[in-house]
Amino acid sequence: MKHHFSHGHRLDLKHGRIDLTHGAGGRATAQLVAEVFAPAFDNAWLAQGNDQAIMPPVAGRIAMSTDCHVVAPLFFPGGDIGTLAVNGTVNDLAVGGAQPLYLSAGFILEEGLPFETLVRVVGSMAQAARDAGVQIVAGDTKVVERGKADGLFITTAGVGVVPPGIELDGANAQPGDAVLVSGYLAEHGLAVLSQRDDLGFDSCIVSDCAALHGLTAQMLEACPSLRLMRDPTRGGLGNTLNEICHQAGVGIRIREESLPIRPAVRAVCEFYGLDPLYIANEGKLIAVCAMTDAPALVDAMRAHPLGRDAAQIGEITDDPHGFVRMQTSFGGERLVDWLNGEVLPRIC
Repeated sequence: MKHHFSHGHRLDLKHGRIDLTHGAGGRATAQLVAEVFAPAFDNAWLAQGNDQAIMPPVAGRIAMSTDCHVVAPLFFPGGDIGTLAVNGTVNDLAVGGAQPLYLSAGFILEEGLPFETLVRVVGSMAQAARDAGVQIVAGDTKVVERGKADGLFITTAGVGVVPPGIELDGANAQPGDAVLVSGYLAEHGLAVLSQRDDLGFDSCIVSDCAALHGLTAQMLEACPSLRLMRDPTRGGLGNTLNEICHQAGVGIRIREESLPIRPAVRAVCEFYGLDPLYIANEGKLIAVCAMTDAPALVDAMRAHPLGRDAAQIGEITDDPHGFVRMQTSFGGERLVDWLNGEVLPRIC
């Protein structure tokens, strides 16, 4: 994200709008970068102003992840597309045991987007990056015609480092292991849903969007038998558990009465006919560890602000079919299958 700037009038960041010249690579692009992106993301690597950011070497294995963000609307209770872009990528690195270090960000802007909206989103990204202790070191901006991008899309890529001795992998799950979650489920998806023009409703539900690497570091220190971690974003808990089963060749049994779901979330899901198991989360994780270490791991998670509502929800089973089964509160059993279709589109 170069920020060389040619002389010109300052952008009207309060009343002005994006136009196609801001993506043409000329004076207007340089001015947009210099007045909006460079001050917000300022750091030594970005300030180099080259076509790439060259960072110092690190000790450990390199982890990398990429995310695209198309959430609608752009702003929702508990966050916006900017916080989502940073925290989503940070969390993909964190659940692999990595310490997140650097991010890059790509912006697809729609002609007519108010500068004020862009400045607000970029400010959210900058604050989320500061909170997470990561640097946004490179980026790119493109502008498309009106009606082609629904305001703003963001793609982020992240780089982190995995310390020696950490070997988290979805294939590590073993029959008899415990399955844990870090807190209340389905809040992000419903917070976004509450702001939709066609389904908007008054609710106290707030997105759980947060960076989890502080929690994951605490968990790794407390539990040597930690097999894997995953963040149940798009597709929710149900899809993520099926992914683990598929990867490890095991089954999973969970208990409905153990699932941490707020009454308000249950009520909204019942009203709209939604299953909270398939609703996106953006600040929660799933962990699998040896059953004997589960109580200590739950205690360690609860000692962190983002894990204070952690719970053990089930166990890994020896199942050649790779099914996720749930013991219902009525005493029966239900199959939690792969999600078929999109329950709530444009959630992240």
